[in-house]
Amino acid sequence: MSMQVKRRADYQPPAFLISSVELTIHLHPQSTRVHSVLKIQRNGNHDQELVLDGEQLNLLELSIDGQTITNYEVTDSALVIPSVSNEFTLTTVCTISPADNKALEGLYLSNGVYCTQCEAEGFRRITYFIDRPDVLATYQVTLHGERKTLPTLLSNGNPVDEGINADGTHWVKWVDPHPKPSYLFAIVAGEFDVLKDEYITLNGKRVALELYVDKGKRDRGQFALDSLKRAMAWDEQEYGLEYDLDIYMVVAVDFFNMGAMENKGLNIFNSKFVLANPETATDEDFFNVESVIAHEYFHNWTGNRVTCRDWFQLSLKEGLTVFRDQQFSADMTSPLSNRIKHVRVIREHQFAEDASAMSHPIRPDEVIEMNNFYTVTVYDKGAEVIRMLHTLLGKERFRAGMDEYFNRYDGQAVTCDDFLSAMQTATDLDLAHFSRWYSQSGTPEITVSQKVSADKTWVTISQYTPPTADQQDKSELFIPLGFSCIDLNGRHYQDCEQKVLEGVLILDQPETTLTFDNGGQELIPVMLAGFSAPVRIKQGLSSEALLATFLYAQDDFNRWDALQQLYDWCITQYEINQSVEDKIWEGLRDALESEKNNYELLSECLVIPSFETLCQTRTNIHVETLHAAREQFAREFITKLENELKDVYHSIQLDSYQYNQQDVIARRCKNVVLGHLARLTQHEDLVKEHFNQSDNMTDSLGALKAAQHGHRELFKTLMETYGEQWKNDPLVLDKWFSLHATTERADILSHLTLLQSHPQFSIDNPNRVRALIGSFAFYNTSGFHALDGSGYQYLTDYLLKLDDCNPQVAARLVTPLTQWQRFDQHHQEQMRRQLARLLEHDGLSSDVFEKVSKSLAYESTAK
Repeated sequence: MSMQVKRRADYQPPAFLISSVELTIHLHPQSTRVHSVLKIQRNGNHDQELVLDGEQLNLLELSIDGQTITNYEVTDSALVIPSVSNEFTLTTVCTISPADNKALEGLYLSNGVYCTQCEAEGFRRITYFIDRPDVLATYQVTLHGERKTLPTLLSNGNPVDEGINADGTHWVKWVDPHPKPSYLFAIVAGEFDVLKDEYITLNGKRVALELYVDKGKRDRGQFALDSLKRAMAWDEQEYGLEYDLDIYMVVAVDFFNMGAMENKGLNIFNSKFVLANPETATDEDFFNVESVIAHEYFHNWTGNRVTCRDWFQLSLKEGLTVFRDQQFSADMTSPLSNRIKHVRVIREHQFAEDASAMSHPIRPDEVIEMNNFYTVTVYDKGAEVIRMLHTLLGKERFRAGMDEYFNRYDGQAVTCDDFLSAMQTATDLDLAHFSRWYSQSGTPEITVSQKVSADKTWVTISQYTPPTADQQDKSELFIPLGFSCIDLNGRHYQDCEQKVLEGVLILDQPETTLTFDNGGQELIPVMLAGFSAPVRIKQGLSSEALLATFLYAQDDFNRWDALQQLYDWCITQYEINQSVEDKIWEGLRDALESEKNNYELLSECLVIPSFETLCQTRTNIHVETLHAAREQFAREFITKLENELKDVYHSIQLDSYQYNQQDVIARRCKNVVLGHLARLTQHEDLVKEHFNQSDNMTDSLGALKAAQHGHRELFKTLMETYGEQWKNDPLVLDKWFSLHATTERADILSHLTLLQSHPQFSIDNPNRVRALIGSFAFYNTSGFHALDGSGYQYLTDYLLKLDDCNPQVAARLVTPLTQWQRFDQHHQEQMRRQLARLLEHDGLSSDVFEKVSKSLAYESTAK
């Protein structure tokens, strides 16, 4: 099996442009009729044939300028018309079957709701079109549907007319005046509850806000609507960006491959990122709702008004918008917890991607399946690159660069180079060197060493980016490093040459050396304040130096990171059958005691690095040894610090549930501490009491996770109570599925099979599949990595079924198998065996084929 590779270097402008689209759509489960009228112009002086993308379409009629034509060819992926004039109107009539569309791309019908997902290449499953992001057109859409079952008919833009047909059906006409690419097209039709509000912009414009949710879920939508208004106000204040239509709509649907989609004026959301109240949603859920609502709204300018020329430029909109939603969330909630949350994603997932066969720059060079561009590298590392720009330019100049970007490119489809060109106008710094972050893959390694004389200390900092699967040769990067220097007593030092300015050292060469007048003693370089760049630090600080960093560093991220490094070091001792000295436990006790009332920092510092994070600092990983070492450390941690943690738990007293940052921080700290205490049998009653007295989902779930650590019978009892209470609420039950999937038990595979027969589980619903199968594959260390390879085989068996109906989700869930390079030989062989099974499967989707074939091909370069 082979697939066509698409390359960024092969980009050519479209041979034809489409200026306007008129669609008339008659909705029907098996035979939706799509009448399309396109105004098309030849782009440049050429005689190429007209090629329109189209998949799974039944073409009924075809005419040009009102004349039926017969000289054309229809293939599985295109409509080809060999001879056309320079400017003409093309009319087609097609039928499609939304009910049979289980891939959830294009137009599909699920749970009685018609919904679209057109990014990246779904529009071609609705009608014939030049389905690429650099073809922008205005849209007029008229939807027809049954009045009883489809009372709501929505599309992009503003509603301009509606009526009743002679057969009793009804119709609504929508007009979007802003030219947009086809991937931003959307329609939704069904029966919903609706929440309405309005937002008045700084310029006095009234914008109608409408939030559509499933019938009976109206009480769970208010927080999302309020979040939208906060996002609109923030974007006006921070970036001067005002909304540009008369109406802004958000629709929550249960069956959705992504988190949400920023379709112009009609955002379609996975319902898990809209529906929230204290009984059904955790603090983390509330945070995610606000963050994703903001992300999709911010796309209105960074993605919609200015969009991508081609999909290789995806980080142009996604990396930039992720950075913007991170800024927003930090302003709305806690800057420290937000930053740590993002760093965990980078370290656990993006660094792993960089080290795998799927390594690619944030602006990739080639791809087989466009859906595989939606990666943590493009999104999250892309956001880190924007954050570095923000650090280098400063807030005011960054804003000036953004203003220039919008002034230059509003209404256009552009590239990452265009963005950098606009930012260059706001700084004297030459961004040519910095731009390598867009084209170079891999995780840079920053090595820190020092030399001490009688009166001076020299700290040398060097950079090196290891070869990756896609690139062997690397160049030095332009890296802003948050930097300070202290000694064991907490005294801070400035380098003699003042290379460190305002806490930032620019590393733009293979290495640089800083000189300190400090009486000739070894210093503690405190690296990467605020996680100023997506790099690894190789420093080898002693446990004493790490504790001093926690006590004396000025940056709270550095303080948290110092303890994470110390925990990692302790776990390493257990891996090699060594013990952790009492002085380290005493130092930890003193460190935690010093912050016992600082619940925000404490709650983060009490989290032990996950197995996934620990994997990023190791090679040739023996899963059983590392997992056992982490468990041993966790057990020792609570044994040594029980009294201190017990005092923290009981010191946190909260009234009835409120979602405000003070309570969120305190609640998180209390639940983290409970998770530690639960490892000791004497605290079983505390876990039970925590669950029974909970008036919110955060504490209920906190008790369940705590019981999962060690009280198996209690866990079983509480899970039965929880499962019975929420058996009719699929979104809440996803948490129950996930807890089951991540529980360590000898019969986990048969248990997973049993759970698949649950009435609320369906292979057709991505949320259910991610909650059960995804949680197992990504986070059940002992089950997934079982020594006999049964966990790998189980996932593969499921992926073979899932790929037939939803290749996008299957491609995401195959990721843990593709990262086999990190593990010891035995696990590598077991994982590669299952990847080979996938590759040999007839009819494997391009989504999964690309990841699997690249992973297996990486074998020769990994050794």
